[in-house]
Amino acid sequence: MITLTIDGLEIEVRDGATVLEAADAAGVYIPRLCSHPALPAVDPAELEVWQEVFQGPVSTRHVPGNGGYEGCSLCLVRVDGRVEPTRACVTRAEAGMHVTTSDDDIESRRRGKLRKLFATHPHACVQCAQKAGCALEPCSTNVAKEERCCPIFHNCELRRVAEYVGIPADTPRYRPAGLARVEDEPLYLRDYNLCIGCLRCVRICRDVRRVDALGFVLNEHGEPVVGTKAPTLADSGCRFCSSCVEVCPTGALRLLFEDARLDGDLSTRCIADCPAGMDVPRYLREVRRGEFAHAEAVIREAAPLPRVLGQVCFRPCEDRCIRGALSEPVAICALKRAALDHAGEPIWKSYLRPAPATGKTVAIVGAGPAGLTAAWFLKLKGYEVTLLESQRLPGGWLRDGIPRYRLSRDALDADINEILELGIELRTGVEVGKDVSLVQLRETHDAVFVASGARRAKELHCEGVERPEVEGGLELLKKVGLNFGAELPDFGGERVVVIGGGDVAIDVARTALRLGSDEVHLYCLEGRAEMPAHAGEIVEAEREGVVIHPGWGPVRIAGADRVEAVDFQKCVSVFDERGVFAPQLDDSSRVSQEADRVLIAIGQEPALGFLEGIEPTSAGNLEVNPDSMATTIDGVFAGGDIVSGPASVVEAVAHGQRAASGIDRFLGGDGKINLRLLDETEPEVELGRIDGFAELERESTPRLAAADAARSFALLETGYDPEAARREADRCLRCDLRLLIPPALAPPEPWLELTSENVARVPQSEGVYQLLGEDKVVYAIKGVNDLQGALTEIAATSTKARFFLFDEDPMFSKRESELIQEYLREHGCMPPGEGEDDLDDLF
Repeated sequence: MITLTIDGLEIEVRDGATVLEAADAAGVYIPRLCSHPALPAVDPAELEVWQEVFQGPVSTRHVPGNGGYEGCSLCLVRVDGRVEPTRACVTRAEAGMHVTTSDDDIESRRRGKLRKLFATHPHACVQCAQKAGCALEPCSTNVAKEERCCPIFHNCELRRVAEYVGIPADTPRYRPAGLARVEDEPLYLRDYNLCIGCLRCVRICRDVRRVDALGFVLNEHGEPVVGTKAPTLADSGCRFCSSCVEVCPTGALRLLFEDARLDGDLSTRCIADCPAGMDVPRYLREVRRGEFAHAEAVIREAAPLPRVLGQVCFRPCEDRCIRGALSEPVAICALKRAALDHAGEPIWKSYLRPAPATGKTVAIVGAGPAGLTAAWFLKLKGYEVTLLESQRLPGGWLRDGIPRYRLSRDALDADINEILELGIELRTGVEVGKDVSLVQLRETHDAVFVASGARRAKELHCEGVERPEVEGGLELLKKVGLNFGAELPDFGGERVVVIGGGDVAIDVARTALRLGSDEVHLYCLEGRAEMPAHAGEIVEAEREGVVIHPGWGPVRIAGADRVEAVDFQKCVSVFDERGVFAPQLDDSSRVSQEADRVLIAIGQEPALGFLEGIEPTSAGNLEVNPDSMATTIDGVFAGGDIVSGPASVVEAVAHGQRAASGIDRFLGGDGKINLRLLDETEPEVELGRIDGFAELERESTPRLAAADAARSFALLETGYDPEAARREADRCLRCDLRLLIPPALAPPEPWLELTSENVARVPQSEGVYQLLGEDKVVYAIKGVNDLQGALTEIAATSTKARFFLFDEDPMFSKRESELIQEYLREHGCMPPGEGEDDLDDLF
């Protein structure tokens, strides 16, 4: 370590640090545009110049003989003993060195650099007196659009630095150069008219990510021209990690996709769109490394049903994966399954640390995904948990609703057993409302969580529905799910019609095929695009031989002694103008489908008869507080399909998480259910090049042939082998790395917090103060004889003032007038003061 002095402040830094790094460590701000906390210190003159770069279709070749590029040179400082100012970013700190970061000469040189920069960069908005809060479009001063700043103006690093340094009044008007604006490639907009040649994007791509897709040349003026190394990003070897966008100080590089947020913070889309909030980038990282047991641990931190989710999750994360804009989304769900398939000896159990027993009890009604999830987290928080399940085996819809060809019972049983091994009491064959009442449960437990699902089939009102060959699809799935291994129904040689368009109807149709049906026809009210079933499930059903007939409503199930046909009319609308379910059929358009058996699967609803004192919604579900899952009865919570209606497994898991947190808070806990089942591992910041990365196709998952699948209850997908899983994980764009990039250091805010300590440092002299509220907007300007005395009184009495500025000036009346006029130019009105009656006192 060495010691130097910057602006009179003695600073100790590591030997070899630059002056800029020393100043940053001490909180002394030096303006800069080339340097960034994520980039290693380097002299821009030593950066390798490429021979040719591309800005869209336009190429620019290097012009030799113009010297080296010295960067932005805004970080000039004066070092005692040296005649000329030096750049802080390349000057090594030395023991005993004395540095001054600002004087009149340095400020003049910095403003000169900005003058040159803004001569080729839009800056009308930066200099506009009405820029505060401006919507940018339309322009109130009628500045030509090409001369205005870009949409990131109010969050622009260049603007903040320019306002701190000051743009010279004689800066020439910007004349558009008509450079390339590339917006027809995936993910990013590249507007080279806004590039200032700071080379941050080039450096992070080359020196940090080790991809080297971007480069620069020097033009005839010795100025850098930045571009891709081939005509397109893909051909340049770009890994599309978005790091270049994150470090760009202007709007030259911008995302063409919407940022994702989770609890208000920036997040990756895969995390934000996972109802369970699973850390997808982290477990993909472990799969990529071949650390499958580590990946399993990360998955379990969010959900105690990892095997189940690896087989049946409808993967909303993949729908939003930005990899899909290049080729296909990453197979996130299949990689979850691979993590469990190849984990071997689990390591997560060694990290499991249940909290000490609280002595409080929780009853959970329903051992489906929501109930099991809540039980897991509550037990780990120290509660005694009792699971009440009406069926003879736990699992709920997972066991008796999802067919075995989608979810293996070995996977389900393994997940459930690991939950119960925590010491959770399971009581099966107990029906709440019959064997025990909800009131009794609440009286004997500190809290109750109702997660009994939506297990009652909706009835079809249609002529002939009472025939014996007409049965409910739910009952069929339950019969097959619970009695597998015993004698199953035999549909051999039958023509089966399934009525319904949701995922359950699809499962019913595919199950009918596996029970021997010759033909399976599925009819639904909705058009193909509006079918509630997930698109992938529809495609799989058709692949196996189910014939889909969208847009038809049943009007009669016909036959003499038994079912012979089902008559349908064309459905012209499913909902009325208010969005209420009210199908309208066209009796002039009819079809008749021959059939031997009819299976009805038009939806499910909760059975709520046992819920004394809780009124259902108009949709027949329970209404709860969405954050805590609390019902209107004190201490009773609810979640899963009984609240949402029929939904996905991962949504039920999310309800179980929220309910566990809400119950913990209700019982006096902190509500924090997050687990840490693996030590944090550092992500690889170096990506390297992969030939043809942008076009890499998704690894296909091994699966049964369609002809074999349609006649077997064997699991359809057999999952990735370890090497295939690692290859697929390597397709990830690693957009989480962008979120780990620290922000560029911003200039200090000019105002001070209104505290007694800050006011005590204000001189007892004439001058002008400005007051700002919580929103950091000036609301009062006043000249006084004693700045410290006036601010001391305001700090003691004002309920609005939070920040202040002050200017020492014996001609304070003149300075007050100047500041008010400046405010008027910017805002078009007087500052509001503390209240309407205080204006005379404040001005």
